[in-house]
Amino acid sequence: MTLPSGMVEARYRDIGLAQYAGNPFIEALPPILERKHLRTALGSTIQMRPSDVYLDQHSRIHVISQLLDRFFQPLARHIELESKISIMLRQGYVGRNLANGNHAAHIQNGYERLMQKDLSAFRFEHVESTAKSLAFIGCSGSGKTSSLNRILGTYPQLIYHPQYNFTQIVFLKIDCPHDGSLKNLCHNFFREIDTRLGTNYVRRYVEKRHSVETLIALMAQVANTHAIGLLVIDEIQHLSLKASGGAEKMLNFFVTLVNEISVPVVMVGTPKARPIFEADLRSARRGAGFGSILWEPLTQPDADTDVNNSEWGAFTNKLWQYQWLTKAPDAISEELRDLWFDLSQGIMDVVIKLFVLSQIRAVIKGTERITPAIMKSVYQDELKPIHPMIEALRSKDPNKIARYSDLTVPAVDKKILELSLLLDSAQDRISISQRFGGNEQAIRLFGMLSDMGYESNLLEPLILRAFEEHPSLMIPDLMPIILTWYKEGAITREKTTKKPQEKRIRKEDWHTLDSDDLRFLHSQAANEDELYTALKSAGVIFDTASWLAQSNQG
Repeated sequence: MTLPSGMVEARYRDIGLAQYAGNPFIEALPPILERKHLRTALGSTIQMRPSDVYLDQHSRIHVISQLLDRFFQPLARHIELESKISIMLRQGYVGRNLANGNHAAHIQNGYERLMQKDLSAFRFEHVESTAKSLAFIGCSGSGKTSSLNRILGTYPQLIYHPQYNFTQIVFLKIDCPHDGSLKNLCHNFFREIDTRLGTNYVRRYVEKRHSVETLIALMAQVANTHAIGLLVIDEIQHLSLKASGGAEKMLNFFVTLVNEISVPVVMVGTPKARPIFEADLRSARRGAGFGSILWEPLTQPDADTDVNNSEWGAFTNKLWQYQWLTKAPDAISEELRDLWFDLSQGIMDVVIKLFVLSQIRAVIKGTERITPAIMKSVYQDELKPIHPMIEALRSKDPNKIARYSDLTVPAVDKKILELSLLLDSAQDRISISQRFGGNEQAIRLFGMLSDMGYESNLLEPLILRAFEEHPSLMIPDLMPIILTWYKEGAITREKTTKKPQEKRIRKEDWHTLDSDDLRFLHSQAANEDELYTALKSAGVIFDTASWLAQSNQG
């Protein structure tokens, strides 16, 4: 039998826990991962070949851009989230055993509710729900959705049980509608089921004008019919208190999903969703049946803590390894790491995008390393929409932070695409400008002769020689001289090839020099004070005060 895409055939394994034994829904799941294996399962799958550092600018932009979607560094918060999801998923199946009739009893109870149009109706009294709910809250850019997707990706979504001729949906993830309606949220549930299984629930249920209560009963029946193990509802901050009848009604909706549908529910949202769960203490307890997880931005360790032993240090150290720059240092300077935190305030999505855009700018500018000046310019030029949010986080004022908690990070992917499309022509122009030292006449002459069909690799030394030997001549006078040399082949290798140490580096190109070059240090300093500090840190300036102090002590 050929299974549809995304579906696997059940293979049962004894987990070694009595409460899970003999339950096909649980024994068909992947084994519970140990902590060390979990980090491997969740980690990034980025291939980094040493030769890629020397690719052309256009290709390197594409290689660097993969970090936006593929980079993932498992932290303690991810281990905690995976553990809770693992427990919720398996515990939710304890009361719905396909082998002992419990699952069939749930389906019969669901049928009874539909017939009586009463969510509290049941046929088998002994059947109880073992499902729990989890409220997962975090500010925009904290990695909620990407983390959930990676964790859910360690499970097959569909499992076919040949012995029972049954298809199990391990997890289902739906988004809240932007209009804030509970009814449309129910509709999204049926649409997602149809997408995964090719069923026609939308035509059967959505196209009819059912009430929310009837839709919940239908959801319960469909969820048990396909043994949904975990229902993830993302972006719950979109739910409108006004459109849905208030926080109490919304919370009752979620509690009913868990208690009556008997499916564990993970509710994901930004801090704007908090009113749903914090209307009163009773509601807060009910909304967090299996506790709640609040993800705040990464924090910067205090001065007494080794940064490498912190989540912030682990995250940035791992990300720093993925550089395709020819002059990238092995380790992050603490000056740059502090600036990185200041400009991102620990929001992981901003940390990654700031790093990616800074690396791309270093490629295009020819600096070939990420410097504080480059990171500052990227923040000012590319990330303006999030400046209010970053300023609010810097202020540590809860009222200001709440105001911007849902502010989204700008579409950096689109910006990178635009850069890569423009780079085809821009990289040639930048490269030519550097080769000719910014000489506009030489660049223009090179373009004219190249367009006429002359080989560009032979033109460069001829044009350099022409401007060196005849600096006062204009393009019309230089062209015949260059063409004569080109045709006669009268120029020798010694005259055409300049030694690197003899090449004059223009001041505007000092940022492309090596990190220990004094001219590079000068290019990165905004004023004399910064230059003095940089030279002193590099050990170039003799510290007379310290020397005199040591001499006096001697």
